[in-house]
Amino acid sequence: METQKSNLRGRDLLSLHDLNPAEIMAIIELAGELKEKQKLRIPHSYLQGKTLGMIFQKSSTRTRVSFEVAMYQLGGYPMFLNANDLQLGRGESLADTARVLSRYLDGVMIRTYAQDDVEEFARHATIPVINGLTNLLHPCQILADLLTIKERKGTLTGLKLAYIGDGNNICHSLLFGCAKVGMDISVASPEGYKPDEDIVRLAKQDASSAGSKVEILTNPVEAVSGADIVVTDVWASMGQEAEQAARAKVFAPYQVNEKLVAHARPDFIFLHCLPAHRGEEVAAEIIDGPHSAVWDEAENRLHTQKAVLALLL
Repeated sequence: METQKSNLRGRDLLSLHDLNPAEIMAIIELAGELKEKQKLRIPHSYLQGKTLGMIFQKSSTRTRVSFEVAMYQLGGYPMFLNANDLQLGRGESLADTARVLSRYLDGVMIRTYAQDDVEEFARHATIPVINGLTNLLHPCQILADLLTIKERKGTLTGLKLAYIGDGNNICHSLLFGCAKVGMDISVASPEGYKPDEDIVRLAKQDASSAGSKVEILTNPVEAVSGADIVVTDVWASMGQEAEQAARAKVFAPYQVNEKLVAHARPDFIFLHCLPAHRGEEVAAEIIDGPHSAVWDEAENRLHTQKAVLALLL
């Protein structure tokens, strides 16, 4: 792990686009090793005496629990910081908060709304900053997805992943993650809900370097055709609850169900970052069926985040 640490120690994780393929694979490989050690009860206290601050402006189940447990299992201390408890809630700037917390902590994980806020915080911090989720990107989730795919398929290169639904933060980070590791990705979204054009452009550049392909489509059958992995997400993300009814009508033809996945490979796996709404973006028989890997995927948030923390801090 020392060689891997020397490459990533002290770095931020704001977007998978910022990492090269070897660095992404180093995280995934270490995550697999740490998962095995945890199962065998082999101590791996790589971060003993270190403290991770966790700033939450968005509520969370998996992000909070997985990061807290990850830091604990690595021998460090996780400190939960609700944004309302910080001076941020009373007008202290992000820059000043970053400067102060850098004097106390060994790293910060932020789960918030604006990607610009995470990037500004990182510019002024002198410790590693990890993007726990923004409206634009969710890199930690996609690292867990890649680990899950590698466990189930034995490889990443040359596979096809189909993402069906809203061109949101999960879609954006999947575009970067798949492109970086040499996986083809086909995204099917309704008009008006497609992924950000700048992110698609950057992902296509990454894919060109890795020899993979990025497709942005409107037809879910075309996207799923021949796919090894099928992924979806909620139709209305956190903060979009007022749009739920309108989105339900637009996205109804994009439900992942038995009729749609009949076009995927017979041994496809299904992924969903959770929480899931059965009967909306995914049918119960898919998420609860034999092709579903969502519970391994959820567990792997813990192991990939342990790897990120061990390598960056």
